[in-house]
Amino acid sequence: MATTDGLEDIVAAHSSICELDGKQGRLLYYGVDIHDLARYSSFEETAYLLWHGVLPTRVQLEDFTYQLQANRALPPAIMHLMQLMPKTATPMDVLRTSVSALSSFDPDAGDNTRAANVRRSIRLTALFPTIVAAWDRIRNGKEPVEPLAGENHATNFLYMLNGEMPDAYNAHVLDTALILHADHELNASTFAARVTAATLASMYAAITSAIGALSGALHGGANEQVIRMLMKIGEVDKAEAYIVGALERKERIMGFGHRVYRTDDPRATHLRQMSEELGKRTGDSRWYEMSRIVEASVKEHKGLYANVDFYSASVYYMLGVPIDLDTPIFACSRISGWTAHVLEQFGNNRLIRPRAEYVGPKDVKYVPLEERE
Repeated sequence: MATTDGLEDIVAAHSSICELDGKQGRLLYYGVDIHDLARYSSFEETAYLLWHGVLPTRVQLEDFTYQLQANRALPPAIMHLMQLMPKTATPMDVLRTSVSALSSFDPDAGDNTRAANVRRSIRLTALFPTIVAAWDRIRNGKEPVEPLAGENHATNFLYMLNGEMPDAYNAHVLDTALILHADHELNASTFAARVTAATLASMYAAITSAIGALSGALHGGANEQVIRMLMKIGEVDKAEAYIVGALERKERIMGFGHRVYRTDDPRATHLRQMSEELGKRTGDSRWYEMSRIVEASVKEHKGLYANVDFYSASVYYMLGVPIDLDTPIFACSRISGWTAHVLEQFGNNRLIRPRAEYVGPKDVKYVPLEERE
């Protein structure tokens, strides 16, 4: 039986959602290039595209945006549940637990039609930022901020997080980052969601599985490790020596390399530009400058390109986002892709059941307990 460790390059599903060309460094959602979406679109428009396969008309986008805005308020019981959690709980653990609990408050319980699952997709996408922002305030002894009406997804999140209207450019940066993170084919968390959905478990169960997978350091947690590394370096003139030393010690440099891309990650292109611009706007470019030196050094010594996690780290940090919210923000974007894949899985379902090639001992005879030494 032919095998590939980690299922590398194994085709496990047919999908119309996301095309990923690792050799050319291209990423497309339903045929629309990620560069065009990042330059001209919005997260709301991108989410609509992922769920419906086409870009919305103006009327459709207005209605869709209204639906997202109308579903931002958490059920009081979920907010109470969060307030009972230990303040030391990680944001990803709180997000996972809250999403699982939301299944008990599903107004479409028992209805597994596509229409009902699209409504679930809207509710989950609307509620993720509310959960993440509310938890950050709860754990810091602050009252959660009620979500805004009439503002876009990114603006609303930053408002709920900080309790004040964000700078328009900062909201634009976050909106673009949400577009870039929205989907990425069969990554670990998306595959986890599809495996769970394939059993005909609920969308909530599938998304809970995805959150669990995303919480790992080798998936969504990489950007947290990147900013911690930059903070450890501290100064621009220490960056190259730090990386050379780390590589000599054979330490893993997070934010580099990708299982699929063999060239520039197209998402990193936009995040790199935004990191540079944020540095100029804040008057503190060291995070961007350190990142550029680290990127050049890793490429020179290892031949690896920066991936989406590398520059998202400095972008989020300069937006004032707490470091351990980096991965939850990733989830606030990727929920649109996860739910798109669950919708697709439900639409043409077959139980996902791969095989494992057995490499253990064979023909081992059973020895009675009293004869074992």
